Amino acid sequence: MFVRNRRWLAVLAGAAAVAVTALATLGSGSAEAHSAVRLSGVAANHKAAGVSVPNGLAPQLRAAVVAQGANAVENPTDWAAFYGYNNNGTLLPLGGTNVEASKTEPDKNTYLVLRGQHGADPGYNYGTHFLFQGHEAGLGGYVTRINLDADPAHRVTVLATRDVDGKPLPAFDGSVWDPFGRTLLMTAELGANGGVWQLGADFTGHATARDISGSLGRGGYEGVQFDRTGTVWIVEDVGGPAAGANGKGKQPNSFLYRFVPTHRGNLTSGRLQALRVDAAPNPLTADSPFETDLHTYGRSFATTWITLHDTATDGSDPFNANALAKARGATPFKRPENGQFRPGTDFRAFAFTETGDTNADSPFNADKGGFGAIFTLSQRDPSANAGTLRMTLRGDLAHTGLDNLSFLDHDRLLVVEDAGDGLHSQRNALDSGYVVEVDHNYADGAAPVRFLAEGRDASATLDAGLAGTPGFQNDGDNEITGIHVSDGDPSVHGLIGTDVPRPFDGHWRVFWTQQHGDNTTWELLRA
Repeated sequence: MFVRNRRWLAVLAGAAAVAVTALATLGSGSAEAHSAVRLSGVAANHKAAGVSVPNGLAPQLRAAVVAQGANAVENPTDWAAFYGYNNNGTLLPLGGTNVEASKTEPDKNTYLVLRGQHGADPGYNYGTHFLFQGHEAGLGGYVTRINLDADPAHRVTVLATRDVDGKPLPAFDGSVWDPFGRTLLMTAELGANGGVWQLGADFTGHATARDISGSLGRGGYEGVQFDRTGTVWIVEDVGGPAAGANGKGKQPNSFLYRFVPTHRGNLTSGRLQALRVDAAPNPLTADSPFETDLHTYGRSFATTWITLHDTATDGSDPFNANALAKARGATPFKRPENGQFRPGTDFRAFAFTETGDTNADSPFNADKGGFGAIFTLSQRDPSANAGTLRMTLRGDLAHTGLDNLSFLDHDRLLVVEDAGDGLHSQRNALDSGYVVEVDHNYADGAAPVRFLAEGRDASATLDAGLAGTPGFQNDGDNEITGIHVSDGDPSVHGLIGTDVPRPFDGHWRVFWTQQHGDNTTWELLRA
């Protein structure tokens, strides 16, 4: 069985390999410090109406499909009949119509090596290598598991569409493995209706998903990570109200949180905290001079964690974390979406993205974070109450909408864009993925290397043309999400941020998802 499965994967990888010609080469130095992987740059893909374009990759890499939206799941459940499509229409519009199935947008990837996992077929051996995702859109939320060792008929398993009480799950964005409690956490980026859900990684035939927002709160939660103490770090993505004279900017409106459990491995009780930048005014508005200070290279700012909610005194009813953060004086950012601990720092350095306004006409683009940024929060210990915040990279028109991120090694961070259809048109460029050297001083004008130039598949091109027509519900251009580097170790030692990654060594693997269109999830391999 495993020989057959490996042969099938080899054929699939070869058929989906992608290689492009390098246009620029990254020099030696810190980019080579902790990895044998040398990545060269490629040009961005332009956007043209009605024109599809393939993805471009650094020539040192190739890409293999691990799942596509049209792949039928092995156990269709409720609205979840395909990996990336609902069952409410055809997978492409029939002639003369704009009606097609809702696309579910598989989001963040979590890779795990687990033994003894089950699926809908009790007689099948599902192997040991798995990739988990929540789905961000469509008729209803669900969680899928890609069985990387399995044949096509057993390739995708639906783990949940409903919670233990039978309620439909919300659309999910973030995911992470909890090695302390041996469960998955899924986050919902739905403002006051969002939060965190917990479920098992194995298929049991019945619902295991539980809403734990009574302790972790409700918010527009997206990025989620654990540190070595068992504390959960959460990055919120809530777009703020329009700001600026032309209304094209946005107020900062999202927070960085951490949940400190009373007992490690049990997330039902503990304290939710939010980050305050001590020098920031309260309230902080988009036109504040402090936004210029925050987005200036070389500046650093003292920070403090403030407690918003403690189950010991405040109970376990769901609560609005965003509202409490504003009331208690935490500092909002311009849509921070995801974060990860820098490996080899003992969880003392946490990098996170700020997406920004995603509009070339925002009046705050020049120096107030309108194009977004990457920040690093440093503390003497992950449990410390005080720290220091500094900007690692300030976005610009060519590098904006910064979203998912994952460390490639100790010194290099992979960061991908979600700029959106409107900004794609404004700058005539689709999304890209970059290699950011976290110790480089980008005040010198250097640009991070583009290792991935996302194209637009035929399905997304069709959807972009249908966008705005009455009744059409799907997004247009493709989006990059789910960049993920992991060796799949499910133990506490395997926490992302513990070991320095060694990608493509046979254990560490790299995945990303091309949302919208065909909803394809890829594995990056050495060319």
